[in-house]
Amino acid sequence: MKSYIQFPRVEGSASRQAHADLPPGTFERELGKEGFFGPATHMYHRHPPTGWTNWNGPLKPRAFDLTRLNGEHPSPWDAALVLHNAHLRMRLWRSPQRMDHLARNGDGDELLFIHTGRGDLFCDYGHLEFRAGDYIVLPRSTMWRIECAEPVTALLIEATNSTYRLPEKGMLGPHAIFDPAVLDVPQLDDAFRAQQDEAEWTVRIKRRNAVTTVTYPFNPLDAVGWKGDLSVVRVNVADIRPVMSHRYHLPPSAHTTWVADRFVVCTFAPRPFESDPGALKVPFYHNNDDFDEVLFYHAGDFFSRDNIHPGMVTFHPCGFTHGPHPKALNNAFTPKKPATDEYAVMLDARDALEVGEAAAGVEFAGYVDSWKTPAPPKAAE
Repeated sequence: MKSYIQFPRVEGSASRQAHADLPPGTFERELGKEGFFGPATHMYHRHPPTGWTNWNGPLKPRAFDLTRLNGEHPSPWDAALVLHNAHLRMRLWRSPQRMDHLARNGDGDELLFIHTGRGDLFCDYGHLEFRAGDYIVLPRSTMWRIECAEPVTALLIEATNSTYRLPEKGMLGPHAIFDPAVLDVPQLDDAFRAQQDEAEWTVRIKRRNAVTTVTYPFNPLDAVGWKGDLSVVRVNVADIRPVMSHRYHLPPSAHTTWVADRFVVCTFAPRPFESDPGALKVPFYHNNDDFDEVLFYHAGDFFSRDNIHPGMVTFHPCGFTHGPHPKALNNAFTPKKPATDEYAVMLDARDALEVGEAAAGVEFAGYVDSWKTPAPPKAAE
């Protein structure tokens, strides 16, 4: 147990309930610790906390248009590096139609998020079909390859030296958000048996970001059976049922899908807007000063962001206030439709992330200015 310095106080004009019934004419900002789980204070300001007019220096909100990353990558180990630190590597992979080798990650568990396309995955555990919106967890050192029925673009998130786990769901119970029964595993079916042969196969093993190639005179995906509680698993975003409150805008942590040692992966899925007239309907301004925040936009209408389309990534390193764009702020309490229709993958990293060379080449430089408040007119002399 962590012993925080805690002494709840109220000063001046403040709401009794966070994210609801704000004092008239104010804008709420949350200053929190431990990614919405620790001590927090809610400030009430006269102006939007993101109403800057200029920004200089290396710390800033950034956006990358990954749709501009062209070219097929024969191996996942050739995928374009987007963001990384010592505990994770986030890459974008445009797969060939058929991998001619097997891949094996010796550095950590791999999470594939299928952004576009469909196909078949063959691995140690058998055969698994996949489609857009699928998360596929590949335990460390699993041998695998894919064959694409349609062109595949996938987000790869490596949990370096770590293991993906399901989040603790507390009083919601184990079946909330998604029931573990919806997790699919590969099958030793006819398709799996049909791909077994006595031809020469290579396995490209990544360890410490160096690739070693091992050659076999047969296909090493030749299992005839297995038992146990370690396997590749798959879940589609359509099977995720987001938690919500009709009277309170829940923080992103309520949408956690996967947990690793130093980061979490969350999923934003369509949900009804809050119905209480006094409750915020958009993400609240906040300082999340213990985590770097990353959003990959998969599909839909991203209601809290301007000039963002599917295939883009936004990156908010810790250390500054962020929240909805001015356009979304106009609908903070009166949304234009009854529900969101967005799908997005969020990654919260405990340690500072570095921008990969590929991402830096497709940066949307104007992103920091999308919150900018126009300078007031000069007084007449």
